Amino acid sequence: MPLDASFVGRTYPPTSSYEVSREKIVEFADAIGDGSALYRDPEAATAAGYPDVIAPPTFLTIINLAAINAIVADPELGLDYSRMVHGDQSFTHHRPVHAGDRLRLTTHIDEIFARAGNDFLTVRADIATEDGEPVCTTRAQLVVRGEAG
Repeated sequence: MPLDASFVGRTYPPTSSYEVSREKIVEFADAIGDGSALYRDPEAATAAGYPDVIAPPTFLTIINLAAINAIVADPELGLDYSRMVHGDQSFTHHRPVHAGDRLRLTTHIDEIFARAGNDFLTVRADIATEDGEPVCTTRAQLVVRGEAG
């Protein structure tokens, strides 16, 4: 069953805030094997001009993935999760994420199209502080493989 193209243009407002902690930043940096002092040492981060330790550029995957999963789990969309693969991901950072940020994520379905028997879904997330300061825009393209002929 093809994806419901009427979902294009839908916006999913924030449902909660995510507080970025030093501990989560270190945990993520450890998971990706990055030992940068900017992710671990508040003094090194402030010496570099940041208000606190900063997060690795892909840290926002933590909150972005949960929002994408909420969309793909919507039964009205018609997405068969067992046939889905991640096609592409990009991050446009407006400023570094740092410990103490309280972030909110608004998700948008920007595009749905079919090509070569597969459905493609492009999801954008605008991540901002609770005060509305833009932090990052993410884009993910998901591919739902067509059934074998």
